Amino acid sequence: MTRKTRGETARWELFPHGADMGVRGMGPSLETAFEQAALALTAVLTDPSAVESQTAVDVDCEAPDPEILLTDWLNALVYEMAIRNMVFGRFRVQIDGSRLRGRAWGETVDAGRHEPAVEVKGATMTALKVIEERPGKWIAQCVVDV
Repeated sequence: MTRKTRGETARWELFPHGADMGVRGMGPSLETAFEQAALALTAVLTDPSAVESQTAVDVDCEAPDPEILLTDWLNALVYEMAIRNMVFGRFRVQIDGSRLRGRAWGETVDAGRHEPAVEVKGATMTALKVIEERPGKWIAQCVVDV
């Protein structure tokens, strides 16, 4: 999925990886790439556009580098989805140095409407990459265990 953000395209995609799934977010800023990676995480489960923004959940993470911060962010979302029986379809991320402050909006899982395909167990270090490919084009990706 793509959307135009400040002149650059923000988008997410999935990529196959053995029995697991890769998630990739791209955008004009590190924060946007992390938001898009979270949308890709949701897309492993269900169509993110089918998720209503009924409830907001705050997520804070801190890590020594952006790659670990990405896995911590995605794993925190997996945890919140599991304990709350929710799925998220919209995200906002602010990164200040090693600290991420995020908010995820979503709703309680409705098996009939969301038709969850699989359960994501967690984000891994496999294919982990967070880079600014060129000025204004960030990529944040990893493989999630399903």
